[in-house]
Amino acid sequence: MMRTLTARLFHPLPMLAATLALAAVAPAALAGPVLDRIQAAGALKVCIWPDYYGITWRNPRTQQLTGIDIELSAELARDMKLKLEYVESSFPKLIEDLISDRCDIAMHAVAVLPARAEKLKFSQPYLQSDIYGITTRSHRIKTFEDIDQPGMQVAVQAGTFMEPVMAAALKQAKLVVVKPPQTREQELEAGRVDVFMTDFPYSRRLLDNADWARLVSPTKAFHALPYAYAVKPGDEAWLRRVDEFVANIKRDGRLEAAARRHGLTEIVVRK
Repeated sequence: MMRTLTARLFHPLPMLAATLALAAVAPAALAGPVLDRIQAAGALKVCIWPDYYGITWRNPRTQQLTGIDIELSAELARDMKLKLEYVESSFPKLIEDLISDRCDIAMHAVAVLPARAEKLKFSQPYLQSDIYGITTRSHRIKTFEDIDQPGMQVAVQAGTFMEPVMAAALKQAKLVVVKPPQTREQELEAGRVDVFMTDFPYSRRLLDNADWARLVSPTKAFHALPYAYAVKPGDEAWLRRVDEFVANIKRDGRLEAAARRHGLTEIVVRK
């Protein structure tokens, strides 16, 4: 009787079946809360800033979204076989939107700043940009060194990385922080500021569309920063999946092709 009971308890076939059953659920159990939620919902919620020219920009005439990260977010959703949903966000709302699960990932060329890195996790970088000035063609600012001079009004968009960088860098000029509904372009055209600071992607907006605008480039590296995709902490499996995507688009040419279509080849991080 005892030998029969022992044989039933430790027979290899039931043990094998139990092992296979555990293995079948292991990937889901190890996926992590965000990746689990994404896969269960069958949808990927992507935070974008729809005013970011060349990155995630909504054309005011057509209302169509265009830009490198509109293309690449579609590629990520396609790779994962998920429905794509955009969530309108901004740099000031970025951390809150990710932590509160309004979106699963921010894909709008997020600069990797120390303050953001304390709250969020970042993929490997895929773009890198320095800070540039935009002024009018007739303005006396001609070089980057002309910006930090007495009497100059230097604008930055609230919530962008240029705000703390320029606040620390300017010694003689005055910093003007522009908040919605005002825009840097309006302040410059109205003559209320002399120059505004931006990155390479956003500079393309005016250079492509305004014949009065002039780019003021740094003569040497000023404050170059890597741009990456941001996710909330606590799900390493999700971060690894995003990193895998970044590695793939670098290797298979999708990143290079998307950057070329949107005039961003100059700032692509290829390795």
